[in-house]
Amino acid sequence: MNLTPARTGLLAAAIIATAGIALFSMGHVLICNGVVKLLHFDVSSENSQHLIDWYTPSHLIHGFLLYWMFWLLSRIVLLSPAMRLILALALGASWEVIENTEFVINRYREMMISLDYYGDSVVNSVSDILAVLLGYVMAARLPVWLILVIAISLELLVGLVAIRENVTLNTLSFVWLDVIQKWQQAR
Repeated sequence: MNLTPARTGLLAAAIIATAGIALFSMGHVLICNGVVKLLHFDVSSENSQHLIDWYTPSHLIHGFLLYWMFWLLSRIVLLSPAMRLILALALGASWEVIENTEFVINRYREMMISLDYYGDSVVNSVSDILAVLLGYVMAARLPVWLILVIAISLELLVGLVAIRENVTLNTLSFVWLDVIQKWQQAR
């Protein structure tokens, strides 16, 4: 399949729309109750309901990781840059749907302090998918050292300063749940 820029854009839009429709059909609210905020940085039951929150940096980092993963894969399997982008976006969108299933939501509720978390709004999920796309494009265009500085800075900011949660802690908590959970609760 020849992926022209127009076809790539249409496929990307279709992937994002499909994820949004899937989430809505799973019963997730379209937008939060009340005012939709561009930025929401209060740790509350409104997490993952607005456009940008403390979890947005993790999705940006997912975009970085997906770019590098598909870049490495393209050394083994011939994949055009457009196909790599589409595959990364499809994987990012699929994860967004999977992470909003009852099974994963309940797992997060077991792992995290926030027992009133019931999943992302569709608007937040679409925003998260767009953050993955932005991270992917940044990793494709910026020097590796700069992406590493951005990723480490975001991990430190979100993990140590803001909400004691980030990509690294989320991954480690699957292995060392009790240790991470005690540290997160010591706010």
